[in-house]
Amino acid sequence: MQDLTRYAAFLLFFLFLFSLRVIGQVIVVLFRPRWLPSMPQWYSGLISYPILLPIQIMILVLMGAIARDFSRGSGFFVTPNPRLGTGIVWFSFLYFSSMVIRYALRMKRHPDQRWFGGAIPIIFHCVLAAFLFVFGRYHLP
Repeated sequence: MQDLTRYAAFLLFFLFLFSLRVIGQVIVVLFRPRWLPSMPQWYSGLISYPILLPIQIMILVLMGAIARDFSRGSGFFVTPNPRLGTGIVWFSFLYFSSMVIRYALRMKRHPDQRWFGGAIPIIFHCVLAAFLFVFGRYHLP
């Protein structure tokens, strides 16, 4: 059995980062503080925010359940499954790679916004890809 403590620490870290994104976006919607980027910087607009927020909350709940199982050292998500691990690791590579391409295209289209303009969604998709990689990597033989 692999050291679950290390996996749990990484999973909790990525969960924490993604929760900061969700909370930050809610704060921007409700209060529009000057110290946070404006709403257009927080999401791409592909999904309207009233639909996006519940999706993000569901993602946080799933991430929390996975991290909880790793922290406890037992549960559904820590039951070894090499086939699942292989699929998730490959998906995480594709997901992360697509975000690198998305970032490059965004910077090419919006040179006035280099280096971080509009990058919040991209960065946090990379966080999700990293979470998936760690989770999938655990399940590999």
